[in-house]
Amino acid sequence: MAKQDYYATLGVAKDASAEEIKKAYRKLAMKYHPDRNPGDKKAEAKFKEVNEAYDVLKDAEKRAAYDRFGHAAFDGTAAGPRPGPGGFGGFPGGGSFADMFDDIFSDLMGGRAGRGSAAGMGRGADLQTRVEISLEEAFSGKKATIRVPTAVTCEACKGTGSEGGAGPVTCGTCGGVGKIRAQQGFFLIERTCPSCGGLGKVVKDPCRVCQGSGRVQRDRTLSVDIPAGVEDGTRMRVAGAGEAGLRGAPAGDLYVTVLVRPHPLFQREGANLYCRVPLRMTTAALGGAIEVPTIEGGRAKVTITPGTQTGDQFRLRGKGMTQLGSAARGDLYIQVAVETPMNLTKRQQELLRAFEEEAEKAGDRSSPESAGFFAKVREFFEGKG
Repeated sequence: MAKQDYYATLGVAKDASAEEIKKAYRKLAMKYHPDRNPGDKKAEAKFKEVNEAYDVLKDAEKRAAYDRFGHAAFDGTAAGPRPGPGGFGGFPGGGSFADMFDDIFSDLMGGRAGRGSAAGMGRGADLQTRVEISLEEAFSGKKATIRVPTAVTCEACKGTGSEGGAGPVTCGTCGGVGKIRAQQGFFLIERTCPSCGGLGKVVKDPCRVCQGSGRVQRDRTLSVDIPAGVEDGTRMRVAGAGEAGLRGAPAGDLYVTVLVRPHPLFQREGANLYCRVPLRMTTAALGGAIEVPTIEGGRAKVTITPGTQTGDQFRLRGKGMTQLGSAARGDLYIQVAVETPMNLTKRQQELLRAFEEEAEKAGDRSSPESAGFFAKVREFFEGKG
């Protein structure tokens, strides 16, 4: 059966760059690797094809020969370079399975992981939780107490996993490396040691409380300092407060998401606060003074100027939220909504009618915006006529 084109095998164009070829290979190698597809003969065959194609296309000389002669460049029917010992009989470049996967994960994880590292293998898991606070608590800060179900260090064995606190010994299966290698056909497969779970050490006499893990499940109570000025959705990291590590390995971290409850009076935008205040029509028209609440629990006086309209704002400097990591504060904005009188008595109706008549006699100067609008409306219809 004819071989598939190497470029088609990797799913790249013939003018693909070396980086594009490498990226495509890594993706396919992870997808079809025998460890991910145990017993799948098709995946194993596809894995071999991917390695064969990459071994040729990653090398500038081999690629040039392939572009010129095709597969004939390597089957003896055309002059050209042949695959070396690191060709498609094994891993590209003659490296082991571990070398290939270290190379793959170095990009994915931000660096090359230390193989056989007990600290890396046994590190405790990171935990996540949420804490809900009021807007007042967000303003002043709070020491919150939270309970987290987690794995904590076993007190009986001091986290060693051994009865009586004796330390673990070097694993006899892997010699302390944490991994074992086995030949499978063309491939040298490296696996996590089944005896020590990759830690490189084993416990001879397991602790009866934790069964040798060095940790037990328990609810843990923590005190977390929530800083003043924190915003809704802020995610805080508490280093080392996550799940305890396996047999003394480092603990994970705890991530606390802060949720700020909606407030009945204030709306928050960054460090500023907004408060909607309904205002009597008479106060808006004649002016006056009102008292408004502040986030710290006090009161502030606001002077209303005569003729105040719905939507007008009054700014109270420095009466807003605390700014995170700073002594500065935002501002408080009072948003006015002039309230139209309802359920009027007969006397009130008479007074308003008298007011309207007086306003008309005076040329309706008390509502200039309304008068101006309807004047434009009249001009509009007159123009149509």
